[in-house]
Amino acid sequence: MPRILPGPALGSSNSRCCSLGPGYATATARSSRSAQNPNDVAHAGEHAAEEGAGAGPPPSGAVGGANATEVLSPALEERLRRHADRFGQLEEQLASGVGGGGAASVRDVGREYARLQPLAHGYSRLLQVRAELSDLAGLARDPDAGVRAMAADEAAALRQEAADLTRRLLLALVPPEPSASRPALLEVRAGAGGAEAALFASELLAMYRRLAQSRGWTWEVLELGNSEHGGVRHATVAVSDPAAPSAAGSSSSSSSSSSSDRGGDAASAGGEDGGEGAGEGVYGVLSGESGVHRVQRVPVTEAGGRLHTSTAAVVVLPQADEVDVRLREEDLRVETMRASGAGGQHVNVTDSAVRITHLPTGLVVSCQNERSQHLNRAAALKVLRSRLYDLEAQRRARQAGEQRSALVASGDRSERVRTYNFPQGRVTDHRIHLTVHDLGSVLEAGEGLQRLMAGLRAAREEAALAELLEDGRQ
Repeated sequence: MPRILPGPALGSSNSRCCSLGPGYATATARSSRSAQNPNDVAHAGEHAAEEGAGAGPPPSGAVGGANATEVLSPALEERLRRHADRFGQLEEQLASGVGGGGAASVRDVGREYARLQPLAHGYSRLLQVRAELSDLAGLARDPDAGVRAMAADEAAALRQEAADLTRRLLLALVPPEPSASRPALLEVRAGAGGAEAALFASELLAMYRRLAQSRGWTWEVLELGNSEHGGVRHATVAVSDPAAPSAAGSSSSSSSSSSSDRGGDAASAGGEDGGEGAGEGVYGVLSGESGVHRVQRVPVTEAGGRLHTSTAAVVVLPQADEVDVRLREEDLRVETMRASGAGGQHVNVTDSAVRITHLPTGLVVSCQNERSQHLNRAAALKVLRSRLYDLEAQRRARQAGEQRSALVASGDRSERVRTYNFPQGRVTDHRIHLTVHDLGSVLEAGEGLQRLMAGLRAAREEAALAELLEDGRQ
């Protein structure tokens, strides 16, 4: 199977390489072949490899084969065709007036139309590229060497465009991560290594805060436990994107329409498990950070200059609210106590700290970061809902038999994901075997961290494509 390279957005068109102008060789081929056999144009959607069968291999460098377009199995091709047909139906429906359903019906049709539009246009362009490649195949036997060379150049550009379009279309068919568009809860905890681990945890927390600032996300500290030596023992932060089209609750409160907002294909494919290219939200971006982060460096307090290894655990959960997880008062044990910590007027003075135990699961959440007991209770409930939501998601995943790739941070967050080596100035992501020799850029949430996160995203895409193609062959 040929390698599919990343490419432009759906429906885009690459410029041609021919010196006689875009589409010249294709137009010439169509004109010539139509004179020879009018029926050839009717089969323009077939693979170019079928052209000239039995005529022997084309000359070196000539137009030949359409490997980039052969990656789609009949099942996947049929899915794309159904989506395109559905888009055509919606287009006619909108042109003639939805009727009968009122404003809600118009909105639903409009959403589905907008969701399917890039996919339908991309598939239409792919069919056009295939037709042009099919036409160009006839020029491979042209007696003029110059025409053959120009046809070969144009065909190379078309094959690249076909590969780009195919990859984009396949990614559009990959079912989206159900929680990818949600806000996130970010938890950072110091692990093995004592004071050095707490210092490293504070550096990771600062790294993620810089990332949030660079993307315009909101950063709300729900719980922060400082260590005695200036580090962070544990921290819980709510991270959200104010520019996102929907919050955590609204994306799930209408679960039937969430696939429409994020690109699900159930409406157009008879309830298949699809999604047409969802955009990533905060959780989608940060979810790959879950796991054990390891640091190797010489602590400031180390007189002998020995290299120490410490760890910090990062957990990223999708945010949930009352709509996602309904908490009954009889299932909660709420305890109040006086806040503890390093000073402050409200510390050890008022019963502002809150600890909530979810009796059915035994989950315990404590919060004392706010001065108000009411605010601490609200923050603790937010964390509790997100943890319960995550537990339920993992349970459903196990029941469905879903096995995440080793390239992606799994539900087992004890997995070691990265090593930050200070003496060598490098960061290695062990899941994708990628090393960035720019430690400072990573900790500053700069290009180094972007490279690591882009590598994880590409690995997830490759794994999803492989699974999709395997399913398509069955």
